[in-house]
Amino acid sequence: MTSPLRFEILKRDAGSGARVGRLYTAHGIVETPAFMPVGTLGTVKAMTPWELTSLGAGMILANAYHLFIRPGVEVVGRLGGLHQFMGWSGPILTDSGGYQVYSLSRLRKVDEDGVEFRSHLDGRRLFLSPEGAIDIQHDLASDVAMVLDDCIGNPSSFDAARASMIRSMNWAQRCRNRFLALHPSRQALFGIVQGAVYPELRMESVQRLKEIGFEGYAIGGLGVGEPVTQMYETVSQVAPELPSSKPRYLMGVGTPADLIACVARGVDMFDCVMPTRHARNGWLFTAEGHIVIRHSRYKEDPGPIDANCSCPVCARFSRAYLRHLFISREILSGILNTIHNLSFYLDTMRKIRHFIESERFSELLTAEGAQ
Repeated sequence: MTSPLRFEILKRDAGSGARVGRLYTAHGIVETPAFMPVGTLGTVKAMTPWELTSLGAGMILANAYHLFIRPGVEVVGRLGGLHQFMGWSGPILTDSGGYQVYSLSRLRKVDEDGVEFRSHLDGRRLFLSPEGAIDIQHDLASDVAMVLDDCIGNPSSFDAARASMIRSMNWAQRCRNRFLALHPSRQALFGIVQGAVYPELRMESVQRLKEIGFEGYAIGGLGVGEPVTQMYETVSQVAPELPSSKPRYLMGVGTPADLIACVARGVDMFDCVMPTRHARNGWLFTAEGHIVIRHSRYKEDPGPIDANCSCPVCARFSRAYLRHLFISREILSGILNTIHNLSFYLDTMRKIRHFIESERFSELLTAEGAQ
């Protein structure tokens, strides 16, 4: 099978695993390392597609589970697929729903065949198999689909983590078989490494996925309660073992510092709800750390969120005005805060790429105190 996805590495950092690359998809080129804003329901909350484009977002993430529940894959398909449905012309990655298997644990039952669960909206009994997860993403027509995996929380016993990992690898094979049977011409499929925080399980998972063969590889099951040092150790162990010619994606992580630290460990792609969710809660990222805009100290503060930020919010609005909007529960608060936070994240990725390209990435690691 000839994949529509192609990945090239343009520059490697001599002192770490960091690299700059380009991911070629059916809907455009993604400069890596890349951060994907999360558009779970086919929308990045509080953002329009043209605002995302203006901020430099190259690829966004949507969630197959949630779109399967509402409005339904058939609806999206009849309306031209996810790109047309949501008015976004750039690349889209769809998550399969594996994380929801973990996060909605009270509503589901997992066995070797798949996941039986109740809709979080109306309680309907539904079933998701590995083949079904691929069918859903195929109908959504995303650029990158993800295998269905069984994500386990932290802490977990070795035996529980091993059972979960083996199930995930069996599902990965079934996903790959179904994906190849569909002969998609514009979609790629990524495998997902599991195994909790146990090195031997992670290595077994990596080997199984490489034997199956995918267009890209993700590291899943992190950011679920483990200490950040343990997360970094796992990424340090796993990333170098994944095929160097394929993109590496760390799922659901993390802070700006996490992005820099994990790029140094060889990761090319990230997603996280943190910049958008924190924005709606009034938590704003700056070069000097975060600020919580509701605090009274900002009531008459005439300065921007971040004096070093070039985003349109910092160019025009004061902290005092943004606090007023947040305290008043104005819709504009979430919009402006989200523009700033996403701009900060996307600027962080541009900075990372620049420092790697100019052979100064070690300076960025030192300046940011990345571990």
